[in-house]
Amino acid sequence: MHIEPRLLDFVALGIFVVVAIFLVYVVIFIHDIPYEIAKKRNHPHREAIHAAGWVSLFLMHTIWPFLWIWAYLYNPKEGWGVEKVAVEPSEEFREQLKKLEALEKRVEELQTELEKRESSKGELA
Repeated sequence: MHIEPRLLDFVALGIFVVVAIFLVYVVIFIHDIPYEIAKKRNHPHREAIHAAGWVSLFLMHTIWPFLWIWAYLYNPKEGWGVEKVAVEPSEEFREQLKKLEALEKRVEELQTELEKRESSKGELA
């Protein structure tokens, strides 16, 4: 059986093209992993993560690890984890607040009394 050398060239070219297409597919698949994670977690910035994944292709994958972290930062049950926690004011704080309110009330009374005295002095003069 005789195989023409030209036929082997075409077979090698076909294998090269298949492998190149497979590698491109793998690179695109890997770059979409942060987007898939964000989509699965219902991340509010999932479209931005997807766009940044494509930008990462042109930046030699430099921002890709950060996209991965960004996608994992949002937890669907807890959100970002930075919600405000309601803090009950302490008893000492409440007492200080009452004293402050009493002092403000006393200052207002003194100001009105001072204004009355000044106006009565002006009437006498």
